Amino acid sequence: MLNNRVIDRIKLLFRRDKELYLYIREKTGYLPHHIYYYKQALMHRSAQHRDGGRVWHNERLEFLGDAILDAVIGDVVYHHFPGKREGFLTNTRAKIVSRDTLNRLAKEMRLDDKIKTGGRVDHRHNNYMGGNAFEAFVGALYLDHGYDACKKFLEKHVIGELINIDRLAYKEVNFKSRMIEWGQKYKRDVVFDTIEQRKEKDGSPVFHTTVIIKGIRCGEGIGYSKKESHQEASHSTLKRIKHDPKFLDMLLSEE
Repeated sequence: MLNNRVIDRIKLLFRRDKELYLYIREKTGYLPHHIYYYKQALMHRSAQHRDGGRVWHNERLEFLGDAILDAVIGDVVYHHFPGKREGFLTNTRAKIVSRDTLNRLAKEMRLDDKIKTGGRVDHRHNNYMGGNAFEAFVGALYLDHGYDACKKFLEKHVIGELINIDRLAYKEVNFKSRMIEWGQKYKRDVVFDTIEQRKEKDGSPVFHTTVIIKGIRCGEGIGYSKKESHQEASHSTLKRIKHDPKFLDMLLSEE
């Protein structure tokens, strides 16, 4: 009796989307069971269309993939750096799932070449496109093959081949500088407000900071120094800007 892998390979000979099937197998090690997940992952909002009354683009899969990435990369970082404090682990994970890293991964995987767009793409969101598609691609793989497949793909084909986790962990990434640069670019004042300062049982100081733009609390961060809490609050805000177009439009509106 033929097993599922042999059946999948036989079916592949008759697929209309053979090139996409082969690409997914090459990059993930898995043949798709449900190709439409991956097609949706590569459908930018500008090329959206309706299917059965529902709008079809990759933003829902992007949301799902973002959550899966955080979980898997958190697991990888936790086990790779035994004994490291929470702040170090959080910052390392943030560097791996940052916009720059995900955009680079999309480019190196040639994933950005497969994104479908239509009409004019808003320049404010264009620089997120590759990274967003990567997140959506992970979401598609999760729906198609499950969490373990995502973990294997990210550990073997991403962390194992495309990212030097030790080098990246100790690379200085200044999210606060990026936040300030964003404010300068769009002429918005970026304020860092300390919400709380306390001490843990062992006497270690803990700082809780929020980023305020146009009077709006945009993101929060907790750290063992003001610098660390500012970094976390900046990263949280930049991530929200990246994933929430309505929030970005609110910050950029002239009202």
